[in-house]
Formats: sequence, C-alpha cells, structure tokens
Amino acid sequence: EVIRGDDITINATFKDDNGDAINITGYTVFFTVKDNYTSTTDSAALISKTVTSHTSPTTGATTFDLSNTDTNLSEGDYYYDFQLKDTTNKISSTQRGIFSVSLDVTRRTS
Repeated sequence: EVIRGDDITINATFKDDNGDAINITGYTVFFTVKDNYTSTTDSAALISKTVTSHTSPTTGATTFDLSNTDTNLSEGDYYYDFQLKDTTNKISSTQRGIFSVSLDVTRRTS
C-alpha cells in the first residue's frame, strides 16, 4: 500500500521455489503496475520501472524508486508484477499482487 503522491522505495528479493536467493547478476528486473490485469500491452502501464543495477545481486536483492509523480494515482487497487530477464533473455514472472493507493491528507511540498 502506498499513499498517493509519496516518494517510495520498493525493496525486492527474489528467491527460487526452494526459498534460496536467485543470483540476479546481469539480470534485468521489470516492475509494472496496471489498472487492469487482463491488459495485453505494456503501453497500458501506469507505472513501469526497469532495473539493471541491483542492491545485492548475489542475494537476489534490488530496489525500485517510485517518485511522487509515479504514485500520483487515484485511490484504489491496481495490479503489479515483477519479471526477471536473465542473461540468456529468458523471462520469468516472479510475483504479482495488488498495489493499493490510499488518499493523502497533505498535498503541499513546502
């Protein structure tokens, strides 16, 4: 859950089916948020982030920074997923879920 208009950091750690960290060295990680999970095109993404430099790749850890512009969405539930593209260009979806946006109270910045 995020508050509309906030700058946030999402820390993600990727693990295999056994719970062991996936070494994401050289991987590209995609984070996408859409208002409709059945949309077949990524051009419908409300938030789309790509990360190639990871916090701790050997332990499967990476970070996505979302700006206040990214999170400036209407209150409601959206859909997100993470995808990994490995060094052989193989794509795998690793996690998906609900990305909830709550209304903010304060809108000022100074």
